[in-house]
Formats: sequence, C-alpha cells, structure tokens
Amino acid sequence: MSVSREEYMEKYYQKAEVLIEALPYIQKFNRKVIVVKYGGSAMSDEEIKKNVIKDVTLLKLVGFKPIVVHGGGKDISSWVQKVGKEAQFVNGFRVTDDETMEIAEMVLGRVNKQLVAMVQELGVRAVGISGKDGGLLEVEKKYADGKDIGYVGSITKVNTKILEDLLDDDFLPIVSPIGLDSNFDTYNINADDAACAIAKAMHADKLAFLTDIEGVYRDKENKSDFISRLTVSEAKKLIDTGIVGGGMLPKLNNCTDAVEHGVNRVHILDGRKPHTLLLEIFTNKGIGTMFFADEEKDSLL
Repeated sequence: MSVSREEYMEKYYQKAEVLIEALPYIQKFNRKVIVVKYGGSAMSDEEIKKNVIKDVTLLKLVGFKPIVVHGGGKDISSWVQKVGKEAQFVNGFRVTDDETMEIAEMVLGRVNKQLVAMVQELGVRAVGISGKDGGLLEVEKKYADGKDIGYVGSITKVNTKILEDLLDDDFLPIVSPIGLDSNFDTYNINADDAACAIAKAMHADKLAFLTDIEGVYRDKENKSDFISRLTVSEAKKLIDTGIVGGGMLPKLNNCTDAVEHGVNRVHILDGRKPHTLLLEIFTNKGIGTMFFADEEKDSLL
C-alpha cells in the first residue's frame, strides 16, 4: 500500500514536534549529571538492553553527563545455582558468603564490560569500574533485622574523584555495585542503594530507576490510580499509611532520601518498555513517577 506525500510529510512533522518539545529539557539539563540505575528484567532481554543503552548514549550525545549504575541479581542467582548452591535472601538482601561473593563479583564484572562494549559500539567512550576502583564506594557490613547476611555492604562514603575525572575527560562511567570496607574486604551492594549514594555525592540533577513496574500506584490493583508526580511529603505519607509496601518501599525511601539530599528530580520508570528514559526526560507529561521537593510543587520542569 502506497503512502501519500501528505501522510509521509505528516510523519516527519510529528518527529519535528517531538524534537521541539525536547529542546527546553536539553537546554535545562545540558552538562548536568544524571545517574541511571539499570537492572531487573530490563537486563534479561537483549533488545530491551540495546534500547536502554541507546537512550543513555543519546543523553550523553545531547549534553548530559550520565553515570550508569547496574545490577545483575538474576545472573548472579543463575550462576549460584550452577555451582550447586541455593540463593538465599533476607528482607530482599542476598545472603552472601565467600563463594557467593566471588560469583557476584565475577558476574557483575562480566555484565559491566558487556555494557561498556555496547556503549562504545554506538560511538561513545565508556569506562567500566566497580566501587573498589579508586576507593569509589566505602562500606561497612550491613545487617538485616540484626541478622548476619555475609558480605553485604552499606555505603559509608562515596569518593567521587574518579567519576568526576571520567566525566571531565568525556567518558561515560558504568559502575558495578561492589565496595570495600576498612579492612579492604569485598562486599556486594544493593544497586539501588549504590545509585542513590552516587547521585547524592555527585549532586546529580536527576536519578532514574529503571525497574520492573511502571511507577507508583495508590492502589496497585487499580491501573487508573497511577501517580505521575510526588513531592517528598506526599511520598512519605504513602509510606507511613502503609499504602506502599513490599519491594516498592525501599525504592520510595531511596527516592525521598535522594531529593532531601539535593538531587533535583528522581524518577521510577518501567525499564521493560522501550525508550521510557527518553520519554520521561524529554516530554512534558513524562511516563513514570517523578519525585521532587515540596517547595517545587508548581514547577513545570
């Protein structure tokens, strides 16, 4: 079926409108740091993975300073099973003994370099590091409700110099959530926690969590009850009243914590859908849930 010239031109007029809508956002966030936490199911599908990397690379090319913090939990669990062990979790944290820690570091290192290669294939220079490099992430042992869960770290300090140097030299840093304690023992870190800590320390303008859900609902059973914008006080009310719980609870705590420590905007997005990161940042309505400070409630951007 042939397409008329009018239909053909209308298609490209629409593309031009999208670019025009994106222009004020490109101007506003030019040379600003954006931290992207990438994990969950979005890492399991190769096509989705390519789309995420394309989005981050585009942000870099239009003037942002993106930093990617990635997970790899599903791959770690798969390799743990391959060596005859059973993955164990306490309150969502992986119980990490010596052998599991070795597997986690191996798997995360492999994922890290795969992402680096994908970015560089698109013509942008990337450097993959772990939190051990340059002393980036200093940790102490984390306990889950008083239980010893092994080599799981809670971040005590972010040494930002290595990230600042990479950004100044026009590299795109890709960070694996591994850290060292004061005895230089290696610890696994929750990737959400690592992304939040890095965003705060780098005074990032944006922090985006690519997750397995669309965003925040007042009632998760009612898809029409989606919340696209939340102030810190509104988010805390959802937490205090018990409306939000389960796996979303630590994410909301990270979101509010980041905003309270100077991150301008925090976003929860469905990483399984193509180009959600670009749609959230470069369109007026966005597509996920955005968190911001109470005093900016009437801000359009």
